[in-house]
Amino acid sequence: MEGKAEVVTMKPNGDELLCKKRMKQEAAAATEKEEIQMRCDDTITEQEMNKIELMRALVEKQDPSIKEVDDYALRRFLRARDLDIQKSAAMFLKYLKWRQSFVPKGSISVCEVPNEIAQNKMFMQGVDKKGCPIAVVFGGRHIQNKIGGLEEFKRFVVFGLDKLCARTSPGREKFTVIGDLQSFGYSNSDVRAYLASLSIVQDCYPERLGKVLLVNVPSLFCTLWKIICPFIDNNTKKKIIFVDNKRLTATLLQDIDESQLPETYGGKMQLVPIQDA
Repeated sequence: MEGKAEVVTMKPNGDELLCKKRMKQEAAAATEKEEIQMRCDDTITEQEMNKIELMRALVEKQDPSIKEVDDYALRRFLRARDLDIQKSAAMFLKYLKWRQSFVPKGSISVCEVPNEIAQNKMFMQGVDKKGCPIAVVFGGRHIQNKIGGLEEFKRFVVFGLDKLCARTSPGREKFTVIGDLQSFGYSNSDVRAYLASLSIVQDCYPERLGKVLLVNVPSLFCTLWKIICPFIDNNTKKKIIFVDNKRLTATLLQDIDESQLPETYGGKMQLVPIQDA
């Protein structure tokens, strides 16, 4: 006599449940990111377009390669010089010359910055509420590079900035930086390196920086700040915010949704090393 087949219901184990939970969180974060990006486009105005065309014609006389440059890139240089065509063109030509000399291959590879990467000090993941990619930089992990020197550090800065810029798109061209100064001490006070990075950001990546949120700031940094501050232009100064430790998470959540905020600051996003981002 044939018996009825027994139906066995397999209950998912803990790992499977955790995996499904993470997949749902990642899907929700991806959807939220798309929604953020859709409402944050910064379109080119008619006035800007007219200035862009005039600037392009002026630069093209000296460097025909500008034909390959998109309008949004030219607009960033125009905005950095208050839409002054002559000053913007001069700034852009200087940038092109620097880029051809400093990044002749078009990009910086990991093998060109091994000592900087070994310090494990820069990470990138998520976007803020304006759709800007987020970088987290740990100042307390930076040590003066005695092997590769200042040149390797500058290559690393370009490596990181190019990674961030690759995550942007026309109309959403800025990035946000969380500068974590936990454990920052005298060994991290590398003034030459910080001034070099500041020069690269201001001169070669204009209108890319959206905001810098400095967290866990020790009193020692105030001395360094007094040295660096005079070299920062006024527009950049307005973008640098010193976050009160007592309101750290709450302050960060004003600009970054919990799903996009790194776990170390009370969010849900894991830190991803810049070279793996």
